[in-house]
Amino acid sequence: MIWWAVWTVLVVGTLVGAFFLGRSLWRRSVALGHELARAGRAAEQLSDRVAELAEVREPVTVVHPLAADATDRARWRSGLADRRRARDVRRSASRAAAHLRWETLWR
Repeated sequence: MIWWAVWTVLVVGTLVGAFFLGRSLWRRSVALGHELARAGRAAEQLSDRVAELAEVREPVTVVHPLAADATDRARWRSGLADRRRARDVRRSASRAAAHLRWETLWR
């Protein structure tokens, strides 16, 4: 007789837990639907704004330095070489400083 009462309590408890779990899942799914609808409206507004800005923007013409005349190309190349040399000097100085730090650490 006691086993019947135990099983009844277990089954009723499971059904009550399933009810609350199902209700929670239903509420979350409804909330998710509302959020998805809101996100859809926001995406629609964003796409409208992007289309609006695309109509307004001015076309940008990019002129590559090599498309200019010979003097401009030479000036651009020399500037590029100067930037590379400056970058190499900074890197070698940084590496030398790091080497000195490691030497002082390991001595």
